[in-house]
Amino acid sequence: MRVSRVLVLGLALGAAVAAAVLAKNVLTKNKIQIVQKSNEEIVQVLVASKDIPLGNQITEKGIQWQAWPKKASSPKYILKSAEPKALAKYAKALARTGIIAGEPILQKKLISPDSGGFMAAILPKGMRAVSIKISADTGAGGFILPNDKVDVILTRQEKSGGEVMHASDTVLTNVRVLAIDQTFRENEKGDQVVVGKIATVELLPSQTELLEVADSMGALSLTLRSISENSGKLGDDGPKSAENFSTGRGGEGIAVIRYGSTSILHGNQ
Repeated sequence: MRVSRVLVLGLALGAAVAAAVLAKNVLTKNKIQIVQKSNEEIVQVLVASKDIPLGNQITEKGIQWQAWPKKASSPKYILKSAEPKALAKYAKALARTGIIAGEPILQKKLISPDSGGFMAAILPKGMRAVSIKISADTGAGGFILPNDKVDVILTRQEKSGGEVMHASDTVLTNVRVLAIDQTFRENEKGDQVVVGKIATVELLPSQTELLEVADSMGALSLTLRSISENSGKLGDDGPKSAENFSTGRGGEGIAVIRYGSTSILHGNQ
């Protein structure tokens, strides 16, 4: 046998041995990792078994227990060890916000059946729900849906020099729509257009008075805002009174009568 052939066979044998050692090390490492994972403490967390839209009633089929690493769990999660009867307890609750399948159920996202009306439950503290008459013409053709943000526009007639003129003003901006008629979510068929006669919006108490004054002055319309204008920053997403309207054209403000006393509303009160 030639020396070169012996060398080739020796190198091949050495490579085979090295590959076998490497494979053994990899398998051993994976086995150690599997053993370590099996020793990780697991808890049972209550999660949504399917998507639960805003306002939907939760059923026992809509929630389930799911194994969850204890290190990754939160004190806000509902644990089987703490509430073994949670499936029955929360079966008739309403969803305060949309919950996606597999998402842990948090108590702050639920409304218990005995906590009062749904609309009152979803209103943030200090806010008010007020209704505006709308139509397909004044409601963006029916494309305004609950949870959209809108601006409120007033159109009215004015007399100037004996002539009747039409004027429009923005009354409120960045207003959240709570419901269209009595629809506060997409229906079960997934329809995207809700044409109604009444829109319920979320406002500050003083802004509800401003809106009532504007409603008595002319016709109100809603204009849909782009979702990209919702910054998501704390304190920057609430409804705002339009400066030009709430201060009045003469800068003196809008007069509102409260309990027999007249007060002046100014911008963003």
